[in-house]
Amino acid sequence: MEYNLADLFESVVDVVPDREALVYLDHPGTGAERRLTYAQLDAAANRIAHHLIDSGIRPGEHLGLHLYNGVEYLQTILACLKARIVPVNVNYRYVEDELAYLYQDADLVALVFDAEFTERVAAARPRAPRLRHLVRVGGAARPEGDAAQAGGTAGSEPAGSARDVPAAPDVVEFGDAEAAGSPLRGFPARSADDQFIIYTGGTTGMPKGVMWRQEDLFFAGLGGGAPTGDPVTKPQELAERVAAGGAGITFFPTPPLMHGTSTLTAFIAFNFGQRVVIHRKFVPEEVLRTIAKEKVTSVSLVGDAMLRPLIDALGGPLKGTDCSALFSVSSSGAIMSDTVREQFQALVPNVMLLNNFGSSESGFNGTATADSGPERGFRIRVNARTQVVDPVTYEPVAVGEPGRVAQRGHVPLGYYNDPKKTAETFFRRGDERWVLLGDMATVDEEGVVVVLGRGSQCINTGGEKVYPEEVEQALKSHPDVYDALVAGVPDPRWGNHVAAVVQLREGAPRPSLDDIQTHCRTRLAGYKVPRQLVVADSIQRSPSGKADYRWAREVAVEADR
Repeated sequence: MEYNLADLFESVVDVVPDREALVYLDHPGTGAERRLTYAQLDAAANRIAHHLIDSGIRPGEHLGLHLYNGVEYLQTILACLKARIVPVNVNYRYVEDELAYLYQDADLVALVFDAEFTERVAAARPRAPRLRHLVRVGGAARPEGDAAQAGGTAGSEPAGSARDVPAAPDVVEFGDAEAAGSPLRGFPARSADDQFIIYTGGTTGMPKGVMWRQEDLFFAGLGGGAPTGDPVTKPQELAERVAAGGAGITFFPTPPLMHGTSTLTAFIAFNFGQRVVIHRKFVPEEVLRTIAKEKVTSVSLVGDAMLRPLIDALGGPLKGTDCSALFSVSSSGAIMSDTVREQFQALVPNVMLLNNFGSSESGFNGTATADSGPERGFRIRVNARTQVVDPVTYEPVAVGEPGRVAQRGHVPLGYYNDPKKTAETFFRRGDERWVLLGDMATVDEEGVVVVLGRGSQCINTGGEKVYPEEVEQALKSHPDVYDALVAGVPDPRWGNHVAAVVQLREGAPRPSLDDIQTHCRTRLAGYKVPRQLVVADSIQRSPSGKADYRWAREVAVEADR
């Protein structure tokens, strides 16, 4: 047995087969609720794995998951791992051109997709010549559109409606694929070198496929089977720990599973032999109802974009919801700002709020300290594998000197189909492999890393460097600002000026630029204070809640004109 994710999962199944593993709850009105034990989830994954093998998909070939959250998502990932097929996440917001790019770039030979994406898949498929096997989830296609993507009831349109889209003749329905496959294992031996590809969000450029060896991902992204303790020292130890422990922890990843953090959260739970709860889409009121109903202990989300709606619901229509079982709320990919954290803490006093730091290229690097905030900066207590290095020499920086965050040891192999970006991001120092992340940071006397922000988003204004995240925290502490993004806009005098794109709280008066500047000057140096204010109806983010800085910059530049 090796550090292979499918081997490790099966070892857990064998010691707790009857323990509940996965709970899927759809939105009210559909009656959709599925509960699978570890043995049932294992058998379901075996069925799809055998179907894929019988359909001619070979070890090392790539399968895309173009799906909303559901049992089928995790079932298919497990099936891929069992059959040594490489799973690839697909952003379900992508339209035809973006899909065609990803299908080609990832060299997909197979695709499992939700029925409501049939039109988009059909349009992009002719431009992906290697894509030869399609499996459709959900039967007749459900309607696409903003309402559905924003959280409309899945499957609410009756079968046979005018919006139904027939599949191509060679598309297999997921239920038929399941029925045809054996529930038994019987797979060839696997390897720790088997790959798992995570495509980045693409909010600052074209998405890139991060190639992980499964052993590296197990230790860097899944904590080696114990994110809060000592990692296992041998693969067999994982199941031994599960057998010696008990149930009682319920993990609830609320972002889309196509966002790497949510999938990794689910696998962390599986490695503990614990329970995972998922919803099809993020609807704040339903999240809170599920926290109460399922006695959820750990929620993962992405920053203020997800935490604020929970606060609004808890302070309004769902006031008094039982969150007594909730122990932790963690964010990765975006910061939960101080102001928003304080508001949630007032409503749920006993919960621990964690700002985790990591990326698709590094897994988990560390967690923000208790004194992290606008005054002292975004301070991270990093793990032993993480350093701040000079981006040219790759040597550790001196205390207070800026550099880039880097990780050594268990790191990805590189970017799929992109040797240039791979050479720029991955390097060797001695016998160790390293990855150079895009985050700029310093190190203080205590060894704490102070993250300044993404280097690609840094605004150079009059020779001074401004990192959007710091300004955004100051903006979000304004009583009338609900959400905010910050971007640089070309300026004839300063090179660039700082522009704030804000979404106001419902019913809040429109602030003037002077109001915003006065507020920010109490928290920021003068050169960081926004010189332009744009009020937007809503802030555009990725489905997972990550900032869309390209959109913010376009909005600000257009307003400046």
